[in-house]
Amino acid sequence: MVDRRNRQAELRARLEEMRPSVITERERDALAHLLAPVSQGYLRKLLRACGVPLAPLVEGVRQDSLAELERTLLALEREYSAGRHSECRALVIEAKNHARWALRSPKLTPEQKALREEMVLWMLTWLENPPAFPAWLRLRKAYISTNPAAFNTSR
Repeated sequence: MVDRRNRQAELRARLEEMRPSVITERERDALAHLLAPVSQGYLRKLLRACGVPLAPLVEGVRQDSLAELERTLLALEREYSAGRHSECRALVIEAKNHARWALRSPKLTPEQKALREEMVLWMLTWLENPPAFPAWLRLRKAYISTNPAAFNTSR
């Protein structure tokens, strides 16, 4: 068992040994075993910070920005279309629930709240029909770019 304070250092050391070009589910699972006990969320956070590219089902849904949300939801849609339905849905549901929880924060500015609400809309749309999501997203982005008031902070 690895001491909690040393997990990041242990992860770095193992990645130096493994030298993966991409961290796939297999590498993630091996690292989870090595760092046990570790939650999937904390492991995902450590892996995101390591600098090695992550496979879509390892990276999950990024909510740092709309661009990151778009990139990761589209990557998960490709995985979904390849037959990884339950794994993809579970990641998007987890991210949507987290985003809704974050919306409750009284510290959010109106701009941050509007951004989070938009992100929740994207994830709900993805969950409703993942194969239709890329087309919906193109339309949504075009609508927002031509109607700036559609994505304003006074909702």
